[in-house]
Amino acid sequence: MNIPLRYVDGYENARKVDPGLAEGYIRHTTIGDPLADCVVAELAARAHPGQVHSIIRNAVEQRADLPKDTPESLRELIAEAGVVPDWFDRELAMAATRAFLRNSGIVMTALVSGAIVEGFATLVSKSFRGRGRITQNGVRRLKQNMLHLVEQFMPGGIEPGGDGWRLSVRIRLVHAQARLLIRDTSEWDSELEGVPLSAAHILLGSVAFSARMMHHVARLGGDFTDTERKGYVHVWRYTARLLGIPDAIGFTDQASAQRIFEVASMCEPQADDDAIIMANSIINSAPILLGFTDAKQRRFQAALLYRISRDLIGDELADRLRYPKSKPGIRPVPLLRCKHRVERKLRKLFPGWQAVSSWGQFAKLLKVSDLDNYEHSYSLPTTVFDEESRNW
Repeated sequence: MNIPLRYVDGYENARKVDPGLAEGYIRHTTIGDPLADCVVAELAARAHPGQVHSIIRNAVEQRADLPKDTPESLRELIAEAGVVPDWFDRELAMAATRAFLRNSGIVMTALVSGAIVEGFATLVSKSFRGRGRITQNGVRRLKQNMLHLVEQFMPGGIEPGGDGWRLSVRIRLVHAQARLLIRDTSEWDSELEGVPLSAAHILLGSVAFSARMMHHVARLGGDFTDTERKGYVHVWRYTARLLGIPDAIGFTDQASAQRIFEVASMCEPQADDDAIIMANSIINSAPILLGFTDAKQRRFQAALLYRISRDLIGDELADRLRYPKSKPGIRPVPLLRCKHRVERKLRKLFPGWQAVSSWGQFAKLLKVSDLDNYEHSYSLPTTVFDEESRNW
């Protein structure tokens, strides 16, 4: 097996814990997404960048009777994504939808302070930092993550033709385009780092946003039932498939996703400067996303998010990411957990207030995830450095 040099030490440690998972993860650090990679290569060879939006839009939104000039690889990708797997359970997905709407504020906190930071504490951070996506436009990146979450958990959103389905296909193609742009730059060394935005890293992101997210939501006082947690991971299992994760390394439930997260994290090299930049950019972008425009307010909110994030990800990782040291005192996560439990009891006593509270949380999530005209764009980045790219 060809092991990228930066993974050698981590792989040796991980294989002592679970040799099968460790080998599968490392093998896929050298694999991208063959079908999606073929699509963007064909588009680059045959279409002007200004035509890409319409070509992909026609394929994604029509899905049948496509124009004759549609690349064959794109036809194949759309056909593959249009097959709903036999194991997909719509009732389980609806249970997750109800819980997501009821807990959307907590989910948003868990994403920004926990799951996305842990995802970027890996070598995937190099792919994003090198393109400037977070450091130059962190708010938009967070909006995209929020929007994807919202659309996934709308009724029918993740099924063929739904907004979550279309957005997942678009994200898959954006990842492929980024691989095409990054792999030929002097910053990327395949012998050291494998493939940019590899299948392994897309898998790691999927388990971080599913099983790991549920872990953080529980610590923050979310009220997902066992069935709802199962449904949340179930939807993400389907999403991971749409994002191009091969079945050979996919997860089936929360336990298998959590196991993959643990073993994959062991395989990854320790957080470096790229991870430090990405994690801190996320925390400092979040207050702007939430609408805090005054500099003093932004600093206060960022300081609070740092404390919440440190509680969720642990002192060891927080120190590696060079978080500010926590001041002595009561940590925020237990307080938030208590607050959310009290609110839950109040909702049981006053059912009408529950509906108002849930809608208020969800309306806020819709507002912060609004991407305006970019929400329905199928354009792809055209240069490795985002500030030089055509709008997408």
